Amino acid sequence: MTRQKKIFLDESEMPKQWYNLAPDLPSPLNPPLGPDGNPVGPEMLAPVFPMNLIEQEVSQERWIDIPEGIREILVQWRPSPLIRAYELEEALGTPAKIYYKNEGVSPAGSHKPNTAVAQAWYNKEFGIKKLTTETGAGQWGSALSYACAQIGGIECKVFMVRVSFDQKPFRKMMMETWGGKCIASPSTETQAGRDILAQFPDTPGSLGIAISEAVEAAVTDPTGGTRYSLGSVLNHVMLHQTIIGLEAKKQLAKVGIKNPDVVIGCCGGGSNFAGLSFPFMYDKIHGADIQIIGAEPFSCPTLTKAPFIYDNGDVAQMTPLLAMNSLGHNFVPAPIHAGGLRYHGMAPLVSAALRDGLMDAVAVHQSECFEAGLLFSKTEGIIPAPETTHAIAATIREAKKAKEEGKEKTILFNFSGHGLMDLVGYNKYLGGELHDYEYPESEIAANLKKLEGYPLPK
Repeated sequence: MTRQKKIFLDESEMPKQWYNLAPDLPSPLNPPLGPDGNPVGPEMLAPVFPMNLIEQEVSQERWIDIPEGIREILVQWRPSPLIRAYELEEALGTPAKIYYKNEGVSPAGSHKPNTAVAQAWYNKEFGIKKLTTETGAGQWGSALSYACAQIGGIECKVFMVRVSFDQKPFRKMMMETWGGKCIASPSTETQAGRDILAQFPDTPGSLGIAISEAVEAAVTDPTGGTRYSLGSVLNHVMLHQTIIGLEAKKQLAKVGIKNPDVVIGCCGGGSNFAGLSFPFMYDKIHGADIQIIGAEPFSCPTLTKAPFIYDNGDVAQMTPLLAMNSLGHNFVPAPIHAGGLRYHGMAPLVSAALRDGLMDAVAVHQSECFEAGLLFSKTEGIIPAPETTHAIAATIREAKKAKEEGKEKTILFNFSGHGLMDLVGYNKYLGGELHDYEYPESEIAANLKKLEGYPLPK
């Protein structure tokens, strides 16, 4: 056997710092705003997040040290392998070299523990006893439940979008196995949930609704010992995920590749995409010729159709206004199986990268995604999560383009998670029960009309 399939790093080679894109953006980030339209100060965020994470949220430092206590837990599965997709390349007949960073090897099965462990650790350091959060497909809720169990002495309560709660019961079981408590959202436990149920009793739920419930549950704790934890979107979450791309750069260097030609990740709130791509955006800002692509569903076209605006991160408007690509906080997505990609907004850092021309965005129908997932399963042997299939579909498009052009490109994508908890979706696709859905322009316009009068970002 002469060809190398997997590229490993030694545990000692795991990055000791995270990379912060914010200071390197061509245009400065727009600040989060309060209801009065003025920038939000750290003290206004203090009831929601611990101050040590707020400091990371607003940091302009390029490199931030990873505490040893976090590294000691991350080493359970990190560094994650970089894998050459030889079998997929051969099936496609492409001259392109395809590599993927396998984040499915984490205990929770996705990239999410990279920030879950960090957030649980920082909250415990700050004296917090309980975390509340939301989850779409259940990957984030599973990851935070796992992280709280590893850190110890901290409870975890998860509000899970109702359609995924019904579609993916094993995710709930995973959370409970790690000691988390999982509740279908909207619920009767919060005022935000009760208001939604009174208006829309049959709602499938949304991440925006679940966030409202989780934030409300945190800030209304009379003991003050609860904080909210978010699995995507925010700057400190993007920061923690950059360990993915930093490892990938070291691994590619081991096989003589300084930079890939194309970097691809799926996009929901932006965390796995940012985790892989931001370290390469640093190189692109400094002159490297790298195409960076975010792949999203047609049913939730945040990057490809939504405008760059100020909007709330949740339905009840409990969060600050963030400058981001948004379909409007009242957006209720179609019940597609890529539950982790059904958020109305995109991370401000990812939105800024798109605005500044550092990346491109494509939309993909779920039929193309599941077809890509099946091909990947049959060639590479790993069943990908429905979210991850968006990155695989975009990778296949680029590999076919390389074949048409006769170019030997290097393509790197983030395998953000396995699909062993998502087999119901594959079963429905194979049974002909899944249909493509494109979110109507009229619905986007109606959602955005409700935002008239909101401040506009620069």
